[in-house]
Amino acid sequence: MRRVVAVAAVASAAVVATGVEPAAAADFPAGIACTFPLHIDRVDKFKVHEFTDANGNEVLLITDLAGLTLTNTETGASLKFPATGTVAKIVTTADGRTTTFTVTGHELLILYPTDVPAGPSTTAYVGRVVFTIDNLTGVFTLQEAQGTATDLCAALSG
Repeated sequence: MRRVVAVAAVASAAVVATGVEPAAAADFPAGIACTFPLHIDRVDKFKVHEFTDANGNEVLLITDLAGLTLTNTETGASLKFPATGTVAKIVTTADGRTTTFTVTGHELLILYPTDVPAGPSTTAYVGRVVFTIDNLTGVFTLQEAQGTATDLCAALSG
């Protein structure tokens, strides 16, 4: 499975780390995003406004995000969220080893078992979230979360 960062409005996903528009749907096997298999459907349009520095490096990403439906495929329980937006400031170290994302607005962050803190977890945030990606290992580390956090795995576990 290709590693992606899901940064989203409580209802929307953007694949920030890859710099490409997210697919209309994503499937995560049990133990990756939640303890159960999770399916995410993007139901609306997605727009990205990218800002780069003089060297062409992406430094700011503003997204008009698509609505989402998250489904526990074992039970059929689902959550639907409307579209909204988010802003991500992106800083990569000079050696290219680490990228830091400072995201404000409504975000959805999926952490895998290899991340810090270890997942599986899928959390909706409203506020400010800072996380880093080790570009060599792909490990995500949550640095800071301010605002409201909702455990979507718990909400979908029934």
